[in-house]
Amino acid sequence: MALRLGDTAPDFTAETTDGPISFHEWLGDSWAVLFSHPKDFTPVCTTELGYVAKCKPDFDSRGVKVIGLSVDKTDSHSRWAEDIKETQGTALNFPIIADPDHKISELYDMIHPEISDVFTVRSVFVIGPDKKIKLMITYPASTGRNFDEILRVIDSLQLTAKYSVATPVNWKDGEDVIIVPSLSDEAAKEKFPGGWKAPKPYLRITAQPNKSKDENTAAKSAQ
Repeated sequence: MALRLGDTAPDFTAETTDGPISFHEWLGDSWAVLFSHPKDFTPVCTTELGYVAKCKPDFDSRGVKVIGLSVDKTDSHSRWAEDIKETQGTALNFPIIADPDHKISELYDMIHPEISDVFTVRSVFVIGPDKKIKLMITYPASTGRNFDEILRVIDSLQLTAKYSVATPVNWKDGEDVIIVPSLSDEAAKEKFPGGWKAPKPYLRITAQPNKSKDENTAAKSAQ
């Protein structure tokens, strides 16, 4: 059965460029991004891995671990890392899983037979501290991923996991948010004492809780 949002991310043991791991143990209490690559020494993936290495401080600041996966072996990953450093200007600074037997790729439904029986598609999984899958994205082989967007979504996921809000279209950290419909006006007054704008009864717009002067009060709105 295909994975769905809210499912527990399958556990596994694997060899990586940083040594052997047990996935759930490696996750610990952190958020994580697991993303796959069709194979080593592919051009689009080379640019992606280099960019994620440059962005690693941004993931670290959010408490997010990053790990890649390719169907090749670790010695191939290590040789590829040299090319990534040379061409992208940043050394690889996070682990890449070796999955030559496709065990993990099949657990996460990363191989789509209509595209290839051998290579993974460009899958992205964001996994929460509870080991649940919070986001899944699949890209075609010809399109590089937008990791700025993945960071934006992580900001939204972390915010909405803590407060009774949702984030509107094109939202970025620091911008106004929407009070969730399940929260009554009476309850919202307690959690958002600064008030809100309501162009429609179901559309209540308020300042981002952890960026506003009412942050301490709003913290009581944990879901």
